[in-house]
Amino acid sequence: MSDAVGGDASRPTRRIVGGWVNGVNKLGAQTEFYAATIGSTRDAVGQYRVETLRLVTQMSLGSGALAVIGGTIVIVGFLTLSAGALIAVQGYNLLTGIGVEALTGFMSAFFNVRIMAPLVSGIGIAATIGAGATAQLGAMRINEEIDALEVIGIRTIPYLASTRLVAGVITVGPLYCIAVLMSFLAARFGTTFVYGQSTGVYDHYFHTFLDPIDLLWSFVSAFVMAVAVMLIHTYYGYTAHGGPAGVGEAVGRAVRASLVTVVLVTLMVSLSVYGQSGNFHLSG
Repeated sequence: MSDAVGGDASRPTRRIVGGWVNGVNKLGAQTEFYAATIGSTRDAVGQYRVETLRLVTQMSLGSGALAVIGGTIVIVGFLTLSAGALIAVQGYNLLTGIGVEALTGFMSAFFNVRIMAPLVSGIGIAATIGAGATAQLGAMRINEEIDALEVIGIRTIPYLASTRLVAGVITVGPLYCIAVLMSFLAARFGTTFVYGQSTGVYDHYFHTFLDPIDLLWSFVSAFVMAVAVMLIHTYYGYTAHGGPAGVGEAVGRAVRASLVTVVLVTLMVSLSVYGQSGNFHLSG
């Protein structure tokens, strides 16, 4: 009787310890996959150039019905366009309340570059390129196509994961250029055309406070986000199981993890670059 009671009492402890052990094992497997994917990027570029170029085209312009509207470029551009317009609406109205609406150009140069453009672009990349990669790899996994590639001697991590990582990093450069330009244009259009502020006043404060170093760090943040998003999404797609429902669950888990990672990357870059001095002077 006492043994039975002792066994019942130890079950919650075993479950807790077992959960921790499973979590550590999953983290180790995930880290191993990330290391293998990054380590195989040279093979992806050297041996699978055609596949990498095909993925670059697919990620930037899309395929099927998505290609009709321009694919990821248009989606990310529209998202940052909305963010820039929001800065114009909120910034102009708030600054008008204290009589310094001329500084709306400063808000565009400051907040678009440091926060809005990289964060919104990262969310768009995760929701389009990342989710698509997870769905593709997950479908291949449940249809046993990945197993078939391994049977015929193709290393699946370089061919499937590393090529997508390289393609994502290549795509994010011009993609982010368009995103930043759209956010700038939306803020300028909303402030000067909708609210009627002088273009000379807006451009003066915009160019005064637009720091090229901030723009460079913004691009660094976007590239780090692209690497993190592609690693997360390729892992969840590569390890998907459980049929079509399992693929949907993998896409959901990957999007959730990548969105959290995008926010954390933005926070870490902001803390590391602007956490001490901020590189910002309102006067002078």
